[in-house]
Amino acid sequence: MSHTVTMLFVGIALLVALRLFVRDAARTTRIFLWLWLAVSIGNLLVGVLHAGYGWIEEAGIGLIVFGVPAVIAIAARRVGPNRPG
Repeated sequence: MSHTVTMLFVGIALLVALRLFVRDAARTTRIFLWLWLAVSIGNLLVGVLHAGYGWIEEAGIGLIVFGVPAVIAIAARRVGPNRPG
């Protein structure tokens, strides 16, 4: 399995874990987006500084790695239930 696919699974797993443990869906989405942005930037930096990929190449993959789980999180927030506190 490629590293990109692994990162996508990790992002979705983090989202599911947060949705299970944080009651407020809006807060969960905000927390997830900030955490996932930090993880995605870290992944981009590792790719550029240690794996030898170029900035442009990593930026494209970084958009996918951050964007897909972020879109899922926002969509889940809009259509999913908000459990009462």
